[in-house]
Amino acid sequence: METPHNSKSACSTLSVPLRLAYFVSHPIQYQAPLLRRIAAEPDVDMTVFFSSDVSVRGHVDPGFGVNVKWDVPLLAGYKHEFLPRMRDADHLSFFRPLNWGFMSRLRGKFDVVWVHGYATLSALQAILAARLLGIPVLMRTDSTLFDRPRSAAKRLAKRVFFRVLEQCVDGVLTIGSGNLAYWRYYFGDRVPTFRLNYAVDNEFFQLRCREASKERDFMRRQLGLEEGRPVILFASKLQERKRCSDLLDAFLRLESSRDDRARPYLLIVGDGEERAKLEKRAKDAQTSDVRFLGFQNQQSLPAFFDLCDVFVLVSVDEPWGLVVNEVMNAGKAVIVSTEVGCQMDLVEDGVNGYVVKPGDIDGLACALSRVLAHPAKTRLMGTKSLEKIQAYSFEQNVSELRRALEALEPSFGANRELASANHA
Repeated sequence: METPHNSKSACSTLSVPLRLAYFVSHPIQYQAPLLRRIAAEPDVDMTVFFSSDVSVRGHVDPGFGVNVKWDVPLLAGYKHEFLPRMRDADHLSFFRPLNWGFMSRLRGKFDVVWVHGYATLSALQAILAARLLGIPVLMRTDSTLFDRPRSAAKRLAKRVFFRVLEQCVDGVLTIGSGNLAYWRYYFGDRVPTFRLNYAVDNEFFQLRCREASKERDFMRRQLGLEEGRPVILFASKLQERKRCSDLLDAFLRLESSRDDRARPYLLIVGDGEERAKLEKRAKDAQTSDVRFLGFQNQQSLPAFFDLCDVFVLVSVDEPWGLVVNEVMNAGKAVIVSTEVGCQMDLVEDGVNGYVVKPGDIDGLACALSRVLAHPAKTRLMGTKSLEKIQAYSFEQNVSELRRALEALEPSFGANRELASANHA
């Protein structure tokens, strides 16, 4: 069950900083500002261990299909170390990269281990090493029950695997309602859960969106957008599961039914395997109202968020969809599918956007039409988005992490006692 909330700060009275080891596959642009925020806590001494440096070196992202080097700091502001590995891996998988040195890095040095994920060998090694050393383990994933279908045999194997895994995990940090349902399904009430919602750097995106609003007219002219016509935005990888093709089909239906002045534009930000097919579809439809803008880095995205009237993400098998958090910081209405994990928490149908079934082109076209038909209501939806996203913040994350650490404090054991003695 979810542990009841306690407003008391979990580590505020510790005389010795709590030593936290965090294991994750590679530096992630969404996580870096959260790690900096946690590192700023005076009584939490965190070290981050990465399996790979793929995102720091710059690489061809298999989803975007282009070379990606993030324009935000990924390693600044927190202690970190790259685990030794047998080979570099530009394409991460269960066995890539192969890391070692878990036991030597943990023995006698940490009070709690936090592991992101369970579906890689490195993550399992970190969990096992902590268990062998008697260090309590927190785990966080973005898994949901509506991911890709599996055979009965695979579902049975997964249940068996989780019955073993739950013996090695002392708490689960859940990212939202869909993820909580996943862990209740597999772990029941046998492992405590703590709500560490997926969040982005709200302050960064709100500031950049306010700055972008001052240049909105210039941005429209640069993109060749006529004044007064609404803008629909898609910003994600152009992969089949992201279903940008559904959005394009719904847009083309919508476009043909509206007069010139009310016709919307569709901006497609992103790159990937589906781009050529989507461009051909738009060309065959002889529309001049679709713009393919390619991959845009983190610093550039807020200008597009500010420009749009409504944002659309109608993916299948989308565990969360952090881009929805980002665009809500611009105060925009959003349309998502029922398979976008964040919809259960962030999108209230008819209040700050609409929720449609994946693959329902008519339903999506109808939702778009409703948004575009009432500009004043759409702006109010955007206001509701901005209000709602305030609760999905790094401050909430830190508060909930502290609560999880407090719950595990009785399990810290001899390592903690030794650290206190040395400190004294």
